[in-house]
Amino acid sequence: MSVAPTRGGPALLPTSIVGSLPKPAWLAQPEVLWSPWKLEGAVLDEGRQDALRVAVQEQQRRGIDIISDGEQTRQHFVTTFIENLDGVDFEQRETVRIRDRYDASVPTVVGAVSRKQPVFVKDAAFLRQQTDRPIKWALPGPMTMIDTLYDRYYGSREKLAWEFATILNQEAKELEAAGVDIIQFDEPAFNVFFDEVKDWGVAALERAAEGLRAETAVHICYGYGIKVNTDWKATLGSEWRQYEETFPLLQGSTIDIVSLESHNSRVPMDLIELIRGKKVMLGAVDVASDDVETPEEVARTLRRALEFVDADKLIPSSNCGMAPLPRDVAFAKLSALSAGAELLRAELAGGADARLPGAA
Repeated sequence: MSVAPTRGGPALLPTSIVGSLPKPAWLAQPEVLWSPWKLEGAVLDEGRQDALRVAVQEQQRRGIDIISDGEQTRQHFVTTFIENLDGVDFEQRETVRIRDRYDASVPTVVGAVSRKQPVFVKDAAFLRQQTDRPIKWALPGPMTMIDTLYDRYYGSREKLAWEFATILNQEAKELEAAGVDIIQFDEPAFNVFFDEVKDWGVAALERAAEGLRAETAVHICYGYGIKVNTDWKATLGSEWRQYEETFPLLQGSTIDIVSLESHNSRVPMDLIELIRGKKVMLGAVDVASDDVETPEEVARTLRRALEFVDADKLIPSSNCGMAPLPRDVAFAKLSALSAGAELLRAELAGGADARLPGAA
C-alpha cells in the first residue's frame, strides 16, 4: 500500500514524526516523561482531545504530511497500552533493568494477559476526523512491552511476547478499520537484545502486523533525549552499528517501513543499504538537543541517505519522540523538517532554486 495515493500529499519525501510531541502545560507537566495529568474525569477527556487537535493543527501548519496524534492522549508509549490489559497488576511493582540500561519500577504480570476492549481506537477515529492527510498510529512492540514489565506468570519472555503480539494484532486491525494508514510498532528493545530479535523478536513483530492492509512500520532508535540515554550513547564508541544486527532480519520480513535514528548520531549511513527495498523513515532532526536544525542541515542528512535508499522510499522524520523537548523547540523542528524535505524535493525535480550546500 502506498501512502501518497491514499489520502493525497506529496508523492516524494512525505514527512512524518516518530511519536510523541510535548503536551501543553495545562494538560501535563512539560518536558517530563510519565508526567501525571493535571485534569480529571470528563474534563481530562476533553483536554486530551483538545491537545490532540492542537498537535494535528501544528503538524499541518508546519508542513508535516503524515499526521500522528503526538501521543497527546497517553502518558507513555508503552505503559498506557499495558494499563488497559487484564493480567497486569500496577499495584504490584518490581524494579527491573529497562533495555539493560537503567532501573525502573514496573507493574507485574500476574495472570493471562488479554484485551477486553479496544485501547486507542476511539482516539484514532478522532484523529481521523481532524485531517484528510494520511495518519499514522504508534503501538509498542511485543519485545519492548515485555522489557517494561516484571513477569510472575509466564516465566518466559518469548511466551509473553507472543501473547502481546496477538493482542497487538487485534488492536492494529481495529485501528486500520478506524482509518489509520500506517501502523507503527515501537521496538527500541531491538537495539539491545540481538539474540532474542533473531530467535523470535522479528517473528513476534510480524505476528503483531499479520493480515493488515495498512502499511506497517517498525521504529528502532537509541531512546528519548534524556540523560540516561545520552550517557549510554556516549559509551557506544565512534560508530553505532547496532542496526547491523537487526536490519538484515527486517529486510526479509513482512514489515513495510523501517524507522531509524540518523541526524547527529554515529550511525553509519551505509547501514541503510541492509534494508534496500524497504521504505525508510529517516530521523533528520535530533530529539536529544534543543538546537533547531536549519532546513539545509535536514536536506543534507536526507541527501546522504539517497546513496542507499531510493527517493520514492524515503520518509523524512524525527529520530525519536519529542515529549521531553520544550514545546516551541519541538514545533520549530517540525518546520525545519518539512522545509528541508521541500528543499530536497526541489533539487530532485531540478528546480532553479534547488542548489544546496554539499549538493553534487
